[in-house]
Amino acid sequence: MPRRIESHMIAGPAGRLEALLEEPESDPLHTALVLHPHPQHGGTMHNKVVYRLARGLRAGGAAVLRFNYRGVNLSEGVYDHGRGELEDARTALAWLRARYPTLPFRIAGFSFGARIALRLGEQTPGTLQIVAAGFPTRYGDQDGFAAGTTPRVFVQGTNDPLGPKEEFQAFHDSVTGPSRVIWIESADHFFSGGLDRLESEITRLTLAGQIA
Repeated sequence: MPRRIESHMIAGPAGRLEALLEEPESDPLHTALVLHPHPQHGGTMHNKVVYRLARGLRAGGAAVLRFNYRGVNLSEGVYDHGRGELEDARTALAWLRARYPTLPFRIAGFSFGARIALRLGEQTPGTLQIVAAGFPTRYGDQDGFAAGTTPRVFVQGTNDPLGPKEEFQAFHDSVTGPSRVIWIESADHFFSGGLDRLESEITRLTLAGQIA
């Protein structure tokens, strides 16, 4: 269980953003922003994959911030086709960094959130690492996602229909800079049957200092 859970309404570019901050049992060693999937397909900060990413990072010592993009649940504003959602994430990250100014930070996301995480991480100097779960190679273009210097970890299910293994591997082969893939055997896009493995991999790598 986390040491403390706080609800916040963060002042965002299109209105207030509903957020949850969770701290680990001991003093946090680093921080993480975790981004949820597509808001027009039921994505919220309470998505099961987002929750497991957050819990895995928190078990590894992170203070974790999740939030709802504009127009989702109590967050104000309307969907903005990824552009405004990127700015929402930028605002949330700035809030998190102001809360813990001396701690290193990571950015993680699932599906649509993985795309936002990759964009934001490359645009933000000092990002320790980007964790992209369920990167959807069959959703949207891939322009700009392969290039970059920020270290990345991709977590993919071997049976993900939105990121088929061979198609994703071809994408990853084009990635520049430090990057690795963790395959979750037999898991689909939502990591069905693989959520425990997803969470444990994130925790194990964080504790081992390999997500850095």
